[in-house]
Amino acid sequence: MMKGRLSACAFLLVLWAAPIPAQGRQAKVTIIYDDKASEINAANEEAGHLWITTVDLKRATGFELKPQGVCRDELCFPVPSVRQEGFVRKRSGKTWFNLVAFANLVQQPIAQDEGLRTWYFGLRSDQREGLSSLKAPDFMLPDMSGRLHSLSDFRGKKVLLVTWASW
Repeated sequence: MMKGRLSACAFLLVLWAAPIPAQGRQAKVTIIYDDKASEINAANEEAGHLWITTVDLKRATGFELKPQGVCRDELCFPVPSVRQEGFVRKRSGKTWFNLVAFANLVQQPIAQDEGLRTWYFGLRSDQREGLSSLKAPDFMLPDMSGRLHSLSDFRGKKVLLVTWASW
């Protein structure tokens, strides 16, 4: 009789000490998206992925899940139907969204600090396209000998400009 109780207690102890599956582990995280920090009280960090509720998705990123995809105003990114389960899950009466899978879809760099439970999402590929067309205006400055040089003289070369003010 005592032996049966001990084995049952040992079994319960093993169950209690076993790690909780990642899907059930909810943690408080900080998401930095479009340079805005949002605290998410219940997120699932699972094997390098970040699952948040669709309510938190809207609050933290401005994007929302719609039938046509993940959208913000007129901008929509379709979710590949063959990979739907990698983006959206329904659990405990809530809809969960994998923000890392979305970032990979839109070619958005991610940095994660595990210790601080902080996730940073950089510029999406559609945002970076506009930056490639930015060009510095051409200007002319004299060197130490008084000869004038223009910025366009150095096209294709790396240039370090050091500026300061004394006022």
